[in-house]
Parts: sequence; C-alpha cells; structure tokens
Amino acid sequence: MTDDDYVYDEASGEWISAADATAKAGASDVVEVRDSVGNLLADGDQVTLIKDLVVKGAGQTLKRGTLIKSIRLTGDAQEIDCRYDGIKGLVLRAEFVRKR
Repeated sequence: MTDDDYVYDEASGEWISAADATAKAGASDVVEVRDSVGNLLADGDQVTLIKDLVVKGAGQTLKRGTLIKSIRLTGDAQEIDCRYDGIKGLVLRAEFVRKR
C-alpha cells in the first residue's frame, strides 16, 4: 500500500490513510501493565506485595511487603512473571503488587 491508499477502520467506522492504519496497528500491540496504584510496570522492575498471597502447589504463603525482583511482563495486562526463592514459575496478578 502507498500513503495515498485509504483503509476502512472498523473500530472507528471511518476511512483512514494507510500510514495511520499501520501506526495504529503497531501501537495496539503494546500492552500496558499497571500495578495496584496505577504505576506503569516494565521488565526488570522491582515490586512489593500489598497482600498476603497463598501460592497454590508450593505450600507457601508470600507475606505482604515481600520484595519481588526483576519481573517480566507476559503480554497479558493483568499478569506478571517473576521468581522467588523456592517457587518456580510464579505468576502474580498486577492488582496485588506495587512498584518500588
């Protein structure tokens, strides 16, 4: 497509230029993950738990105030992947953490 082409945008119901359509498609692939107070999270951030969480399968409870280092975003707006001593494959919901 060239810049002179127009594409029908089903979300807005309008005809937009091809350049705008590609820019809009590129921006929609980015998922924003926010913590319990609305701070934007990124890979490598440190977070603190705001609630005691029982970890299923590990027989362990993570206490409020526990520091989780080096989180990774999963592509889901509500889930973050992280590591903690003795627990492999820990996935936390963003609503239970606060950015440090």
